[in-house]
Amino acid sequence: MSAHRIPLAGVLGAPIAHSRSPRLFAHWLSEMGIEGHYAPLHVEPDDFGHVVRTLPRMGFRGANVTLPHKLAALQIADHVSDRAKRIGAANTLTFREDGIHADNTDGHGFIANLRHSAPDWTASAGPAVVLGAGGAARAVLDALIEAGTPEIRLANRTRARAEALAEAFGPKIRVVDWAEAAPALEGAATLVNTTSLGMAGADPFDLDLSALPASALATDIVYTPLDTPMLIAARARGCRTVDGLGMLLHQAVPGFERWFGATPNVTEALRAKVLA
Repeated sequence: MSAHRIPLAGVLGAPIAHSRSPRLFAHWLSEMGIEGHYAPLHVEPDDFGHVVRTLPRMGFRGANVTLPHKLAALQIADHVSDRAKRIGAANTLTFREDGIHADNTDGHGFIANLRHSAPDWTASAGPAVVLGAGGAARAVLDALIEAGTPEIRLANRTRARAEALAEAFGPKIRVVDWAEAAPALEGAATLVNTTSLGMAGADPFDLDLSALPASALATDIVYTPLDTPMLIAARARGCRTVDGLGMLLHQAVPGFERWFGATPNVTEALRAKVLA
């Protein structure tokens, strides 16, 4: 008779001590009375492949992946989801008998956060303006296109990076110079900041939002601080705003379902627990 194995999962990164995921998963496991553990795992890039291949032998059912391993996670997988292929990175690994399965749930978390926090928001309501062209922007662009956004105006301080994303994601993307980002807000239905501007310890958010319609929804994937300078400025315009914490919470749900066999709830109480 085989011994009972407690289900394990974790998050891999370097550094990893700042991650809120262990607190989040521990709360869900306790709240739902599920036997299992979720561990923060500091893994250096040179060790990533060896560690990932060892985890299933230790009883791990899967792992979340954060910086700097999202590209390596895609490359090590035996099976890759369509959205992870489109985004070009993976943040969720699931260990099965037929190998390592890679997925990217960032876009799922982004859209789920908007729909949970602003139920009347629809991607098809009008153009979106997306600021930034990094890994998070790739997930956001993919999610907005899948949700039916008719046009995405993409602005990044380095135009070449934005143009590379436009080439990868197709004709719905229109690149605008960073200097033209403010006038590009005219007529926008959604504004998304995927840059670090306004984050604690980073450069200030200095984009003029005076052309942003009051009917627009503004969201910032940054959640430190929770109420970012961009959200404050958008609210002053009369816009609805959605902070970035919910994206973190919702992107974790698919992994929890796969590894622990239950669907957790994302609630206001959970937000407070993770922030505490």
